[in-house]
Amino acid sequence: MRAMRSAIVGLAAVSLAACSSGGMAMHEGSSTPLAQEVRRATEKYQDVSAATGAGYALFLGCVSSPQDGAMGIHYVNADLVGDGKLDAARPEALMYEPKGGKLELVGVEYIVIAAAWDGANKTPPTLMGQLFHYNSSPNRYGIPAYYALHVWAWRRNPRGVFMDWNPRVSCDGYVAEAR
Repeated sequence: MRAMRSAIVGLAAVSLAACSSGGMAMHEGSSTPLAQEVRRATEKYQDVSAATGAGYALFLGCVSSPQDGAMGIHYVNADLVGDGKLDAARPEALMYEPKGGKLELVGVEYIVIAAAWDGANKTPPTLMGQLFHYNSSPNRYGIPAYYALHVWAWRRNPRGVFMDWNPRVSCDGYVAEAR
């Protein structure tokens, strides 16, 4: 009985250590079909130069909240934002965290302008079962009212895979480019 108890305690300790390490944390939450699709579709954008080559461009600076963490630096594909469509394999924005002089892909944001969506649909947008959040205008980004859905497929978010803000993402390493 003592050996069995020791084995269970040992297994629990190994599992706890794995969950707290970066390897397990990155994949936590990626069991949702949408998060899995995001990881497949955006693997190639780990290097931000691949994203810029695919039509994504820096949008504003690093987005953070004084109490909720951050979203990071958004690289947005304006053609995708403006098309009024949603495609799980083609997110409108890629989110990066500045770290050690590099950008680390942490998640994506699906964005659709509300007027374009509402003109063609009777219900708010969903993607693979996930309901989008409505953001009115005027807003801090200076864009028309829009619907958005964040997917933290590359950085674990203790608040949930689809929450807007991630307390494990920071803008501390961000240095604004001179214009």
